[in-house]
Amino acid sequence: MPRNLSRAQVEAFRARLCAVAQKRFARQGLDGVSMRQLAEELGCSPMTPYRYFRNKEEILAAVRTAAFDRFARALEAAARQARGDLRAGGQAVGEAYVRFALDDPEAYRLMFDMAQPHPERYPELVRASSRARQLMSAGPEALVKAGIFSGDPQLLGYVFWATLHGLVVLHLAGKLPDKPDFRVIQREAMRLLVAGARSAAVTSPPRAAPRRGA
Repeated sequence: MPRNLSRAQVEAFRARLCAVAQKRFARQGLDGVSMRQLAEELGCSPMTPYRYFRNKEEILAAVRTAAFDRFARALEAAARQARGDLRAGGQAVGEAYVRFALDDPEAYRLMFDMAQPHPERYPELVRASSRARQLMSAGPEALVKAGIFSGDPQLLGYVFWATLHGLVVLHLAGKLPDKPDFRVIQREAMRLLVAGARSAAVTSPPRAAPRRGA
């Protein structure tokens, strides 16, 4: 019978297990990883991981939940540093997004490039992913509300996100050239998107000519 472990010991083992799992899931996918492989890498018996998680799907959910929460904290910190300046805040959040992806590409892939079997079964994952997505859309919503941007704020949020995500994925896959630098490409893409959103906000559409007899 296993000895009783303190809460700190349980959390420490869970953290080690999740760190190993993150690397393996990111590189091999869910189907390419087994509980036995995780146990071997941790140097424990094959049954030990089952004392902490029911199966590998639950481990994946825990890893992705932690990644989304770290990501959300990074975006929140960037927004706070802007001290209420909406333009500076939007730029800071975008920079924080890219910095997170480049600093922890394995977590980024698990967050946005891997499907979770039955995500509704994991309420903490639903909470963490919703938190992150709300933060990504908060900037465009605030800018539209302030009259700095114009358009559907949800649609603008998707456009900015899709652009950043596409650039990050291409960069991580080595598909972008060394020159110009990735950061140059990223900032030029954001400049063009911001310029388009701003011009739409200050340019009113021409009125249709009145019909005769109207």
